[in-house]
Amino acid sequence: MIAILFLSFFALMIVGVPIAVCLGAAALLTVIYSSMKVSLLFAVQTMYQGINSYQMLAVPFFILAGNLMTNGGLSNKLVRFLSLFCARFKGGLANVAITASMFFAAISGSNAATTAAISGIMVPEMKKNGYDNSFTAATVAAAGCVGQVIPPSIPMVTYCVIAGTSVSTLFLAGVIPGILMGVSMIVYAVYFCSKHNVPVIKEEISAKKVIRTTLDCVWALLTPVIILGGIYTGFFTATEAGAVACVYATLCAFFIYHEITMKDLPKIFINTAISSAIIMIIMGCVSTFSFVLSMGHIPQIISKFLLSITTNRYILLIFLNLILIIAGMFMNASAAIALLTPLLLPTLTSAGISPYLVGIVIVVNLGIGSITPPVGNNLYIASDVAGVPFGALVKSVIPYIVMLGIVLALVTFVEPVSMLLPKLFGTGVN
Repeated sequence: MIAILFLSFFALMIVGVPIAVCLGAAALLTVIYSSMKVSLLFAVQTMYQGINSYQMLAVPFFILAGNLMTNGGLSNKLVRFLSLFCARFKGGLANVAITASMFFAAISGSNAATTAAISGIMVPEMKKNGYDNSFTAATVAAAGCVGQVIPPSIPMVTYCVIAGTSVSTLFLAGVIPGILMGVSMIVYAVYFCSKHNVPVIKEEISAKKVIRTTLDCVWALLTPVIILGGIYTGFFTATEAGAVACVYATLCAFFIYHEITMKDLPKIFINTAISSAIIMIIMGCVSTFSFVLSMGHIPQIISKFLLSITTNRYILLIFLNLILIIAGMFMNASAAIALLTPLLLPTLTSAGISPYLVGIVIVVNLGIGSITPPVGNNLYIASDVAGVPFGALVKSVIPYIVMLGIVLALVTFVEPVSMLLPKLFGTGVN
């Protein structure tokens, strides 16, 4: 049974079948050709159960909110505001790109959305001011990694649905790692710009301009405050926060910034539906896959095997990271989370590792995976926007991967980095 399940899954993946189909088809083939006495109706039932979750409603809400904010000019406002404080220093525009990505991450919940929104604004500006093209593309691609780490986060929602944990608590666990990721990238950007004598923008900033820009951007700056503040003060749940974000983004885009008209809505809704459907299909198929795993007691077999080798939590965490690094090179975050969580989580929790620590390690690792070839989504977005050859971009992004790898090590082995805020504020948070 194990052989049929995994051989069929990897065979389908190697020939280029979409990951969701690989999961569902492997589960069906296992039922058909093994001794399992299960009606094939289980596939429909388990797929429905996989997406019939209140928490999963957060996914389309946050995707729609991100699309509304991107098209509604909120990302432009954030960049303008941050440029006032960062652009005049060494590596200024690179730091603007990174900090803007961190702010936008607190709105969109997605690596790809963050990279696309910020690269479209920052790449032309950095090129115009003398930044190296490859470094520019690498910076916006790497900065997009924080999109799924700083809450709210779509991959975190996916993990919590599968693991049966609190979305809000995992959101808390992502705050410090996300900030550390941003800081580590700023350190490298400043070093690179100092070493290569990248020009510094010498623009006089008057108090009048600061006040005018701040007032113009205040509605965009309030967005993460409303989303996260509402969650942790108990006004609404993480799922309801997505709906609130959609309403707030609509009000800003239509009535404050006037960047969206009724003609723009069909395209925004279609893009949201497509992005949401991809995740929902994966979640449905992974539910079917997980059902077959549980019927065959495969997680228990894997857990027993690994724990017979070692019960040392640090060795198990190293093992987890190695698997995730490989998975991140070939899968997007949602697919990797859906596949690996039911397989590995029981083993790690049996060794006394918090499911929230496992979740944040997975999310950070797969965030870095978005800039590791051959399937690094952020790399392709940045390469296309900046017009930089993929090979040159990969070479330029390696230092960022190293810096983010250091943060990943801290998150993995220094538990307070991710668990401090959940332990202080997570109790009772839904």
